[in-house]
Amino acid sequence: MRKVTRSIRLFLEYLRVNPTERDPHRLFQNFAQRLYTGTFNRETGIDITGLCWLPRLPHDAARIVTHLTDFFNWLGEMRPEAAKVNPRYAGGAFDRQTDEAAYQYRRSKAFLGHTWASNATPRSTGYRLCYRRLPKVAQGEPPAFPEGRFEDLLFKGFRTGDHYDYRGILITLLLHGAGFRGSEPFHIYVQDVFPDPANLRQAKVLIHHPPYGAAPSAWWDERGRPRKSNRAEYLAQRFGLVPRTDLMDRRHAGWKGGMHDGPYYKQAYWFAPEYGEWFLELWHCYLKQVARFDRAHPFAFVNTNREPLGAMYTLTQYNKAHAAACRRIGLNVGKALGTTPHGHRHAYGQRLKCDGIEKPLIRRFMHHSSIETRNDATAPASAASRPPRTHSHR
Repeated sequence: MRKVTRSIRLFLEYLRVNPTERDPHRLFQNFAQRLYTGTFNRETGIDITGLCWLPRLPHDAARIVTHLTDFFNWLGEMRPEAAKVNPRYAGGAFDRQTDEAAYQYRRSKAFLGHTWASNATPRSTGYRLCYRRLPKVAQGEPPAFPEGRFEDLLFKGFRTGDHYDYRGILITLLLHGAGFRGSEPFHIYVQDVFPDPANLRQAKVLIHHPPYGAAPSAWWDERGRPRKSNRAEYLAQRFGLVPRTDLMDRRHAGWKGGMHDGPYYKQAYWFAPEYGEWFLELWHCYLKQVARFDRAHPFAFVNTNREPLGAMYTLTQYNKAHAAACRRIGLNVGKALGTTPHGHRHAYGQRLKCDGIEKPLIRRFMHHSSIETRNDATAPASAASRPPRTHSHR
């Protein structure tokens, strides 16, 4: 949202210093051009507009163009009065400017159109203005967390003195041992973890879709009968909350989607299997901590050492804790080094590929929508990167 707001602010600033530019095609075209070239005169080095824009990187300019396109599309749907900008319209000066721009945008059939079909014609689309595309570069293997340091991370990194951060260890096990994305564990309820009937020493973890997943079974109606509903209704009626995907503060947690194993949840497929056994043992340790706190929500991961105790643990807090754990064991933190939380998902995918798991199963285990999705996450890894098969953290 901050990025969209920034893009709109840039556009309004451009409108303010170019009040005579009324032709919609030229307005958007010149605005986009200034993103790439900046507003300084190259000969004199002076910017008479006062905007003082430096040339932007192509991907940054493309993102601004995309944000404006999406915003104007949304504005046309949410504020139909924008199509009738007139003196009786009650909006403020900036509202009037954005509404008029949205109206001109729709009237000329998406000047910033980056979503048109490849065979679109000027007659069907009006003027076409696309962002510039960068040439593709071979990426090689994506950065993955070093397998040989994973056990150190869990039992030395997430430890201060005699205290283990069970919550951090559990989330990291879900990322590294089951390949989940960093935000997905933050949607887990306490009821979503239980011993696997096929192996009672191993945890079975189901991460339900934030709004559409089934409500916990221990939810009764006024007649004492189990309710069958989704999590959005459960959160609303029991706690007065919305799913974390819809929260607009630090408690927000995303949900990228992908393939689900049932209606509607994703199951943890542990690789290697002992990670599931570690998870269940440490889960019981963690529940002893959680039992001390009152919670005004059903989410499993909560604040245990800072106020407000029992409140939802956030993705930002985990990222900081993960970085601190890496530094405790002497690892530098960086995306290119694989030592951010997403590096664990890459490590999981490379482990599957290294052990000869077929693509359809990799797709299922990593919950990809397509069999070709993110092949880079499953690039071959060296045999030396495989995790050791037997460990004990005691």
